[in-house]
Amino acid sequence: MSDGFGKLLITRFMGIRLLPGQVVALAALGLILLGACLLMLPLATHPGVNVSFLDALFTATSAVCVSGLIVLDTPQDFTLFGQVVILFLIQIGGLGYALTATMILLMLGRRLGLRDRMMLSESMSTMDLQGLVRFVKLVTMITFTLEGLGAVLLTLRFAVDFPWGTAAYYGIFHAISAFNNAGFALFPDSLKSFQTDWTINGVITILVIFGSIGFLVFEDLLNNLRGQRFRLQTHTKLVIMTTAILIVVGTLGITLMEWNNPSTFQSSSIGEKLTISYFHAVSRTAGFTTIDIVDMRDVTLYFLLLLMAVGGSPGSMSGGIKTTTAAVVFLTIISMLRRDRDVEVFHRRIPQDLITRALCLTIMALALITGMTLLLDSTESQPFLFLMFEVTSALGIVGMSLGNGETLSLSALFTDFGKIMIILSMLLGRFGPLIIGLFAVKTAVSKPYRYAQARVIIG
Repeated sequence: MSDGFGKLLITRFMGIRLLPGQVVALAALGLILLGACLLMLPLATHPGVNVSFLDALFTATSAVCVSGLIVLDTPQDFTLFGQVVILFLIQIGGLGYALTATMILLMLGRRLGLRDRMMLSESMSTMDLQGLVRFVKLVTMITFTLEGLGAVLLTLRFAVDFPWGTAAYYGIFHAISAFNNAGFALFPDSLKSFQTDWTINGVITILVIFGSIGFLVFEDLLNNLRGQRFRLQTHTKLVIMTTAILIVVGTLGITLMEWNNPSTFQSSSIGEKLTISYFHAVSRTAGFTTIDIVDMRDVTLYFLLLLMAVGGSPGSMSGGIKTTTAAVVFLTIISMLRRDRDVEVFHRRIPQDLITRALCLTIMALALITGMTLLLDSTESQPFLFLMFEVTSALGIVGMSLGNGETLSLSALFTDFGKIMIILSMLLGRFGPLIIGLFAVKTAVSKPYRYAQARVIIG
């Protein structure tokens, strides 16, 4: 009887047909578990460093989700092998399992089936299934070209302070980490030693911006340059405009709020203040820091928290509430205040279903931040603002943290339950839509009837 029951379970299991999003999410979870096991190997850590499974799982999750939150010191605790494992997880996690798998299939000469195309489209947030192979090649070219250029420039700069071999390794590691908006650094103080270094600040921020605007923008820009299009798509315009506004507002906001703060950069020149503020306004999607942000005023920390919550753009390396989502919500509010019938931008009308989705996603994200913070506040003995900052950083897969007083993230001081909640937050921030797909048992079915419309008084 037991054999029959076992065969029945196997038959049922083999008969399960997973959705493309479910395959991507499960593959990512498998990659995280593999990375955690590799990081627990004696070869991955220096002698005397004991890595628990939870800390290894936290590190692997942070790398695959390109978050950058750390509970172990990357340069001090991990050997070259361990650092390379982390770098590999960052690259695969940034590009996405579906895109990486597709690249391998194309290199092997395999053709993509409909299921492969659906999985890739859902993973990369593309608008349709057409031209996916060309899109994969474009993404591959852009990724390795920009990472390569960044690595060369950073290597030349690091060669001033380090031997060429070390400089090359540092250059490659930080270029990949920056473009993938991961925030992992090989310096215990992140990039504080290069606070006013124009080369480091410039290369890192440019890579972060390029990694956060999304490959759909690159595709549209290249099509216009080639003459295949003669007008930028509304999506591209909205991404560029919103990203620019966030950087400018973030730079000016941080500068003004911290202008007279003796713990941050009161004694700095105006140029240095603007440089530091600009770096952190851009790094709101990556997590690199050039000052101890724990010394910032509470109002600045909350302002930075809001910037982190917005995040990057669709189809990019970064997470958070997407720039286009935030823009649609803002435009909807403006339209309502002006009593306009439609929500319009760049002489185009935003469809009602996109407005509804944008509002729902924003509310869900804010609810998750609030819920996770309240949950951690009941188990962790840390200031409420610090906890909210950590949760927002995890859900937005940013990596900025108010720290544990040393070089690690605040999560290093959390209980095991707290660390698990942050791990869950990072997973939701990176693979939220795909993980939600795991619980979808059937597609939506339209009802054959509609109820009469009712008017409800609001406001």
